[in-house]
Amino acid sequence: MLAVAAVVAIVVRTYVVQTFYIPSGSMEQTLLVDDQVIVNKVSYRFRDPARGEIVVFRPPPEWNAGPGEDYIKRVIGVAGDRVVCCDDRRRITVNGQALDEDYLFPGDVPSATPFDVVVPAGRLFVLGDHRGSSADSRVHLTAANGTVPVDRVVGRAFVTSWPLSRWRSLSVPATFADVPDPH
Repeated sequence: MLAVAAVVAIVVRTYVVQTFYIPSGSMEQTLLVDDQVIVNKVSYRFRDPARGEIVVFRPPPEWNAGPGEDYIKRVIGVAGDRVVCCDDRRRITVNGQALDEDYLFPGDVPSATPFDVVVPAGRLFVLGDHRGSSADSRVHLTAANGTVPVDRVVGRAFVTSWPLSRWRSLSVPATFADVPDPH
């Protein structure tokens, strides 16, 4: 019975869900250092990540991350999207629609780095919620316009599971509902 339980646990962790801990402040206030999130590893076998979702991914080699290091960021743009920083009110726009990012770390601006990126097919543009402390697509604009291949996504973080006092679902912010499809 113990062997069967161990095999089931390994299969579930490998293919279905996995817990990840948050090692840095790049997603604050949404996720704090040492929070744990549960990541759904199945959903992206049937569909691509969507704008506003929080994903865990293996950074592309050109990001020069440490070996075996996983990143967690929010998807801002998907294939075909034009992501621009910034409009006259200093907001990021996606396909011309400004994002009202109420999830940003207090005092952070959407981006101190200007950019204008059309996300290629099969890739994502990702940003941390604590923009002043995040090595995200903006930092890697010289490597494939900072985009991440969809096939490097491990899964979608859908709930904060630890500490228990921070247990909550990680839903897509309402600001993404108004973003039009790319032209």
